[in-house]
Amino acid sequence: MSNKWIFSGVGLLALMAGAGLWLGSQDHTAAPMETVQVAPGTLYATAFHDLRGEERSLGQFQGKVVVLNFWATWCAPCREEMPAFARLQSRWGTRGVQFVGISSEDPDRVEPFARGLAINYPLWVGGDEVSELSRRLGNRLGVLPHTVLLDRSGNVLESRVGAYPEDALDKRLERAVGN
Repeated sequence: MSNKWIFSGVGLLALMAGAGLWLGSQDHTAAPMETVQVAPGTLYATAFHDLRGEERSLGQFQGKVVVLNFWATWCAPCREEMPAFARLQSRWGTRGVQFVGISSEDPDRVEPFARGLAINYPLWVGGDEVSELSRRLGNRLGVLPHTVLLDRSGNVLESRVGAYPEDALDKRLERAVGN
């Protein structure tokens, strides 16, 4: 056997071993979730403001399955998924599901955006605490969109970074609601 074939074989084995190690170190879940660092009571009490400036909290939806979506007007994937969320709100609202969108942007910027997309669920705003809450709910990278699914007691069922496909969320809501 020539040295050429031996070196080629060793090189190929090294490449395969390196690829195996790299693949083994990757997180292969669709929606990686860090340990959630927010108790349901704290989450329900966190204050936001609606687009009229009135204080709101998730506590008003206690007993419902809540789809909490962190988003921004400048976020293209957010804009793409929000019409699907509006359709799902219409489909699931009578079965105890409530969508809520949270942005750190100014209400004057959010309101025309929401009107243009015909959003039928509450959009609330907050300051820097919005990003911190998103991080504590599993968004370790701080990217948008970030969607958190809460059970009827306020416990996190799922935390997903990136756009949430309508059909996947529809199926997930089926399991969460128990229908």
